Amino acid sequence: MPSVRVYQKKQLRLDLLNFRQRQMYELGAVGVAAVKARLAAAQGPEDSAAKPLTKRYAIWKTRKGKGNRRNLTFSGDLLRNFQVRTVSENRAKANVSTRKDRIKAWANQKREAWMVFSPKNKAAVLEAARKMLEAMKPRLLLERGLGGKQR
Repeated sequence: MPSVRVYQKKQLRLDLLNFRQRQMYELGAVGVAAVKARLAAAQGPEDSAAKPLTKRYAIWKTRKGKGNRRNLTFSGDLLRNFQVRTVSENRAKANVSTRKDRIKAWANQKREAWMVFSPKNKAAVLEAARKMLEAMKPRLLLERGLGGKQR
């Protein structure tokens, strides 16, 4: 299945997506938002407390007024650039957009996995998918009754 890049020349282009790709983008956006919320709460990949910072970095970060929790928001660039980048009809891929932030993301991923879905993140995506299917149900039944697409 062909994939479509969501961003072209740093602009979000949702008008190029067909209906299923748009739904996958929405599900991906829900997943990314859930991961960002988990990271803002300084939680790790299992919804428990994130790995503590090193002593020296915790002191330095506290002096800068950013607190001493591992929430990946010192400058804000890393999570700001973590977005859904590519969608197809059955997959949505999120990544960090700039090279500098990809390197920071890779280093943080080595310390503790953060670009993963925790159990609560999975539940949020499943709930969004369930709501999406509930909203589609009347259209699907009507389409089948009228002799539309059937697989």
